[in-house]
Amino acid sequence: MNELLNFKDRQVCILGLGYVGLTLSVAMADLGFEVMGVEIRDSVRDLLSQGEPHFYEPGLKKRLQRVIKNGNLKVLKYIPPEWGGGVYIITVGTPLNSSGQSRLDMIENVATEVSRNLHDGDFIIMRSTVKLGTTRKLVIPKLVATSKSFDLAFCPERTLEGKALEELYQLPQIVGGMNISSSVRASQFFQFITPTVVRVSDIETAEMIKLIDNAQRDVAFAYSNEVARACDAVGVSALEVIQAGKLGYPRTNLPLPGPVGGPCLEKDSHILSERMRELGIELEITNTARLINERQPAETVNFIQKISKKLDNFASQPIITLMGIAFKGQPATDDLRGTMAKPILNELRKAFPHGFFRGFDPVVALPEISNFGLDPVSTLEEAFFRSSLVIILNNHSIFLNMSISELADNMVKPGLIYDYWNCFKSKDLPLPKGLHYVALGSHGHLKLS
Repeated sequence: MNELLNFKDRQVCILGLGYVGLTLSVAMADLGFEVMGVEIRDSVRDLLSQGEPHFYEPGLKKRLQRVIKNGNLKVLKYIPPEWGGGVYIITVGTPLNSSGQSRLDMIENVATEVSRNLHDGDFIIMRSTVKLGTTRKLVIPKLVATSKSFDLAFCPERTLEGKALEELYQLPQIVGGMNISSSVRASQFFQFITPTVVRVSDIETAEMIKLIDNAQRDVAFAYSNEVARACDAVGVSALEVIQAGKLGYPRTNLPLPGPVGGPCLEKDSHILSERMRELGIELEITNTARLINERQPAETVNFIQKISKKLDNFASQPIITLMGIAFKGQPATDDLRGTMAKPILNELRKAFPHGFFRGFDPVVALPEISNFGLDPVSTLEEAFFRSSLVIILNNHSIFLNMSISELADNMVKPGLIYDYWNCFKSKDLPLPKGLHYVALGSHGHLKLS
């Protein structure tokens, strides 16, 4: 890319090499940008220096090794004083604290570090998901205090895990600058990465777009889960209701029900509502949707417990296997941040205090499954073997395509398979005698006699 050779913003410092920062770093370095990644975690830097990413993402390892080898990506703990670049991209995480409020300490720390290294004319891009107003109220004052001139824009990350390297080059990039020059500069910058840039009026609009994007997905999934609750009560299949209802009908596009978690959906609605509450507004639909999704583990495990008590001679110390520990199965990821497997496991431990808990995931490494609090197994056959209760927690293709009847034959009888993702149609599923299958939204189809 010859134009990039003469581009003044070619040298970039990306602060925070988590999922967002590392995929962006590798994508930009692969285009020819000179990228310096700043990451305070020693273990992560050690892996990256060896060309090993610390999470799974299709195609990432090969590209990481290439850009490390050709020198386009360097990884350091702090910004070196002698660094000659002028672009800083802030991508650190913004988790919730124990009270459910957004943490700003990491944003504050990196803003302080950037301000210590700021030179006249530098350019700062905010990419972390933040509470509305954080950029203007927290970040900008720290930079202004240096008395240096600078440009700044909020340009939210919008990629899907499992497709990040692909979508970085395809998705429109939202740009909200603190002034016209910042918006123009950000637009020129991102046009080297994606063909479409959408300029919006200001920083707050860009911040809002990111939160609204995720909150509306949370709401859509919550409605699907409410449909599942209604279908369970009526005795019909939510899978059939949703699939048949939208087939060839353009005005219905409801997703299937299932656990709603992950690093964005389990927190961004809270971040949005927190700021609105400060302004005296309760986001009733958003808050209710989050409540529906968060209470699903307790409701479903309560159902599972009731069914187990109706099964004659159900094991008093059952082996319970959780399948699919990552927060989603498609596209595949090993990300455990915000996974609904955690609250579901917590509820299962309360419902089955004498149970023995195992875990299987086709992507998550065995040590991570162990750290999660489960005895790890490495194959589907092991997952079903001697289990009294098998829980399908995500929709990875290995679960959709497994020979469940054959695998289930190795379970303890009586036994139960509970499927949060409707991988199979309960009415059409032949299982060995004494074994039962039930899916979320199809509780009424379960026949124990």
